[in-house]
Amino acid sequence: MNLSMHLTPSENADAPHIVLIHGMGSAATAWKPLVPLLQSRYNVITVDLPGHGKTPLDKTDAMDPHSIANLVVKEVEREFGVTEFNLVGNSWGGWISLEMAAAHPHAVKSVVALAPAGFWLATFVQRYPGTSALRFLAKNSAPLAPTFLKYEWARKLGFESVSPKWREFSTELCLDATLSMANSPGYFPAWDGMLHKRFDSKIDPSVPITIIFGDSDNTLPQTTCQERTMAPAHAQWKIFSECGHAPMWDHPHEVAAEIFALAGINK
Repeated sequence: MNLSMHLTPSENADAPHIVLIHGMGSAATAWKPLVPLLQSRYNVITVDLPGHGKTPLDKTDAMDPHSIANLVVKEVEREFGVTEFNLVGNSWGGWISLEMAAAHPHAVKSVVALAPAGFWLATFVQRYPGTSALRFLAKNSAPLAPTFLKYEWARKLGFESVSPKWREFSTELCLDATLSMANSPGYFPAWDGMLHKRFDSKIDPSVPITIIFGDSDNTLPQTTCQERTMAPAHAQWKIFSECGHAPMWDHPHEVAAEIFALAGINK
C-alpha cells in the first residue's frame, strides 16, 4: 500500500526530517498547529495512515501497530528517499512511533510520543465502549459541521471531553477533526488491530524518547492507560497541565520545545 504523505520543506535546506503520525480516526490535518513551529528546524513529513485522510483502506493489510510501523518506514524511504528521521506521534500514532523506534533504531533518531496508546496492563478484548457512537456522531454530523461548528455550543459538544482548552480551538481545527473521523474507514480496523495487544517492544537506549500525557486526558486516562513501568527505562515521562488527549492542540509551542530539546536543537 502507498500512503498519502506530504512534505513541508524547511526554511533551512540542510535541515533534518521529522515524521508526524496521527491518531486513530484522525488524519495528517491534525498537525496543522504544530507544523509551522517545526518548519524552521525540520523538513516536516505528515502521513495519512491506512483508511485515514487521503489513504484508502486495503482490507487485506494488517492494521496492528507493529505492521503499520514497518509500512511507514518503508513508505517514507520510497516516497522521499529519507532513511533517517525524528518522530512525533499522537495516541495510536504514538504507539506506532514507538514500534518504529523498536524495529528500526537505525532510522529513528528520536521519538516524542504524545498520549501514546498501548500503555495498559490489561489489554482490550473488545472495542472501547462508545467508539461506535463517536464515529456515528461524526459521520452523521459531517454534512452540517461547517455550519454548526461556527457556534460554541457545537464545539463544546464535540470537544469538551477532548480538551480543557476546547474554547480556544478554531473552527478549522474542529472541522478538520470532525471530517477526519467521519471519513476514516480504517477506524474500526485500527481498533481491532490493537485488541489483545499492548506496547511491550524493546527500544535501544540510543534512541532518545519523551512521552507526554495531559493531566486531563479522558481518552486514555491515567488510572488505566498510562502505566509508566511499561515505558522504556531511558524514556522521559512528562505530564502537561491543562492538557487533554492532543497536546499538539492544547500546547503546540511547548510540544515544539520538547521536540527541539530532545533532538538537542536550540530554537
